[in-house]
Amino acid sequence: MPDTKRTATGVLGGLAGLVGLSAAAGVLIAATVTPAVAITSTAAERAITMFDNLPSVLELDKLMLPSNFYATDPATGQPTLLTQFLEQDRTPVNFDQISPVMYDALLSSEDPRYYQHGGIDLIGTARALLSNAKGASETQGASSISQQYVKNVLIQKCEQDAKTVYKTDDKGETVVDETGAAVVELSRDAVLAKCWSDATTADGAEGYTRKLQEMRYAISLEQKYSKNDILLGYMNIANWGGVTYGIESAAREYFSTTAANLTVAQAATLAGMVQNPNNFRIDKPDGSIWSSDGTTSFNKAPDGVIDEGANLVALDNLVKSGEITEEQKFAAADGYTSTKVRQLYVLSRMLDDGKITREQYVEAAVWPITPAVTPPKTGCVNSVGSEYFCQYVKDVILNDPAFGETREDRQALLARGGLNVYTTLDPRVQATAQSAMTQYAPSAADMPIGRTVPSPGRFGATSVSIEATTGRILAIAQNTKFSEDAAVSSDPNYSSLVFAGDLTYGNSRGFPAGSTFKLFTLVDWLEKGHSVNETLNGTLHVFKKMKNSCEGDWYNTANDLIKNFGGNKGYMGTPMRFTKDSLNTGFFAMAEKLDLCDIKNVATRMGVTQGNGKEVSMTNLNSIIGTNFVSPMAMAEAYATIANNGVYCQPQAIDRITDADGNELPKPERTCSQVIAPNVAATAAYALQGVLASGGSGAGANPGDRTPVLGKTGTHEEITTWMVQSSSRVSTATWVGNVDGGGDITKTRYNGNMLNQIRFPISKAIQRTVDEAYPGDAFAKPDDALTKVQMVQLPNVLGMTMDAAKAQLEEAGFTVEIGPEVDSNQPAGSVGAQNPGAGEVAGGTTVTINPSNGQGISIPDVSGRSLDDAKRALRQAGFGNVSDGTCTPANDNSNQSKATGTNPASGTVVNRNTSIAVDYTASDCGGGGGGRGSGNG
Repeated sequence: MPDTKRTATGVLGGLAGLVGLSAAAGVLIAATVTPAVAITSTAAERAITMFDNLPSVLELDKLMLPSNFYATDPATGQPTLLTQFLEQDRTPVNFDQISPVMYDALLSSEDPRYYQHGGIDLIGTARALLSNAKGASETQGASSISQQYVKNVLIQKCEQDAKTVYKTDDKGETVVDETGAAVVELSRDAVLAKCWSDATTADGAEGYTRKLQEMRYAISLEQKYSKNDILLGYMNIANWGGVTYGIESAAREYFSTTAANLTVAQAATLAGMVQNPNNFRIDKPDGSIWSSDGTTSFNKAPDGVIDEGANLVALDNLVKSGEITEEQKFAAADGYTSTKVRQLYVLSRMLDDGKITREQYVEAAVWPITPAVTPPKTGCVNSVGSEYFCQYVKDVILNDPAFGETREDRQALLARGGLNVYTTLDPRVQATAQSAMTQYAPSAADMPIGRTVPSPGRFGATSVSIEATTGRILAIAQNTKFSEDAAVSSDPNYSSLVFAGDLTYGNSRGFPAGSTFKLFTLVDWLEKGHSVNETLNGTLHVFKKMKNSCEGDWYNTANDLIKNFGGNKGYMGTPMRFTKDSLNTGFFAMAEKLDLCDIKNVATRMGVTQGNGKEVSMTNLNSIIGTNFVSPMAMAEAYATIANNGVYCQPQAIDRITDADGNELPKPERTCSQVIAPNVAATAAYALQGVLASGGSGAGANPGDRTPVLGKTGTHEEITTWMVQSSSRVSTATWVGNVDGGGDITKTRYNGNMLNQIRFPISKAIQRTVDEAYPGDAFAKPDDALTKVQMVQLPNVLGMTMDAAKAQLEEAGFTVEIGPEVDSNQPAGSVGAQNPGAGEVAGGTTVTINPSNGQGISIPDVSGRSLDDAKRALRQAGFGNVSDGTCTPANDNSNQSKATGTNPASGTVVNRNTSIAVDYTASDCGGGGGGRGSGNG
């Protein structure tokens, strides 16, 4: 166990060291710098004065720490680590979180008099100065722990400020190449290497000055901090090879344990490594290591043969003493030989200092160095199952000026600032989304053999789920494998792009929205006071003009005919039905009564822009049905706005952020605002629910769990399909298509589904999980004024030619069906019957018209006539089959039978061969009651 108290000897040692070393340093410096000049007391005094004038206060900056991304475990409410971002893999620990044997190993090998001196080891330092004065190429070590701590602090200060250096011209302006990119003079890696080099390898007068300054700071630190504080500071800041910094990370990296649980053998290994960590590191299976100058050396003897120059005398001595066998010696020395030599040195120092017993020494010496490497979890590639969500969050930080003035500053904060970023990710939704993506959406490698579609191009699929009431992003899934490695960027199986995002967040330009974009025409229609039950001509025809107060009216000068999906000829109908069926011509008919500029403004208010950040463009008829490239994120949020009663919440991926000390930091600002009137949103939701209902274009995505859902399908040619659906709580956008804009996804199957149809099972699976985790309520009731049925006058077309009647009815806004031929007194071939008949009916009513066969006769009214006269009149009208009908006894004692009506009734048009029965009254109907007459005519 290390000593913990500062002694009077230590304090006096520091003062004596300051005076004695100043004098010694002055003489050595004078001799080195001016060898031809005799050393005088004046030169020494000047050197002492120089030392005394060096800065003595060293500010201890916060350690460079990894930033952590977390998700919240819904079962426990506790954060779970997704991944880290780091330049230095460091986990600071407290003094009592490090095994005492680690302190003993470090002090015995590096600074055995640590608790006795006042910051510098006079004997070791004088020896180093003398060695350097004799012409050594590099400054000697022999630094105390305090001095080594100072050196690491200075290196970190330099690294904290390290930035790429760009070349400048005589005027101080940055030089750019032919592409306009700034020309790099020193990369940031080169600047970092220089930080290390300047602090450790300077020679000559510069080296002495550095050494003196290091000592000056060390003495000052000892006067301000306790020995334990300095020792702990060194343990937490020191490098143990590569990006491994601090003893806790070293224990985890190399032995998959903690600093508190290190064994004697492990502690001695790490203590030996810290002297030259990149030469002694043991995390490379083949023994190759990266050194500070970029060269590669080898730390492992091939085939278990001990290097001839290796100093393994300690093992030989243990064999000679009979404490270990020859086999044990070879096993201990097999692999990482130079590191084993260093470990044996540390163990021998610990034994000499009485820190370990002989038994512990033998046990540790014979132990083969056996790494159990646990590499740091860094970068989004290690956020397994949520890589693209992670990348989106990373982009939020790298593009928000709140985290730094420049992108390089923000990158540095992420890699060194120790941020704790608590994301909005819901692991339940994310797991389902990614599982559905894996099941239904193939990567390029999984595309069916022998099929070239959707080539040319690259197949892609993504989904994003957003909490409608907050804008919190719950999940982002994608069908590609994540990689930021440029070497694999051409491989269609890999991508660093977040397809769900845009250029700012995800580096994706978006995709044509298809019919999901019809939402904005529907909203504008309602905002203008139109009803979803208003009747419009949605038949297939040429639309000549669209009003556009932003960019000038659009005219269809080429008389282009834009068709419906599947060859649908369209119909006279309502926006309610147009929405359910996703009828292009129906929405054209709606837009014909609106202003394209207003439709664009609706999209903008609802947070939808092009993928490049510009406002959507509404220039022609095609714009209405989704030619703008937009992000799935934006479309999910637009539909969430409808579900949230017209309140738009900006998407947010971060719940909260703290610094390394747990202090709350400002997170990216996100707001919610009312952008659509609640009654308009409720009525739009009413119409959009029809899309997911039975017979609707998106019915295949309905989760069928009785949760009310709304949504919209979308298709753009043969390359892109969408399904956006939302409950009152969560909105999910699913996009499937070709990333590069080519190819045809309607001709390839995967796992039994056509690629253009996999949006439905993906969306359904996600929504089921969403509905369980975030139970949805019924949507608000629609506005009566916006759902009222429009009553119109139905004209009488009887007797008109069939073509003329059909044209007149369609012009009046009715859908016309042709029925079978009927008996009619109208001319043969003309309209003999219509249903419903002329009068006021609901707009959009389907009218059936029937052609006349010319054989129909209208039954005359014979009521009040005598029975004989009545039958005679019917025969004269052309009916040849006339008989008595029902007899009703008369109350007037009249002996004359009188007709009361006919069956069929008068006015009915029937065929001349139809049997007509005449009902009548008589004083005697026979049989004492009503019945058939007998033979009166």
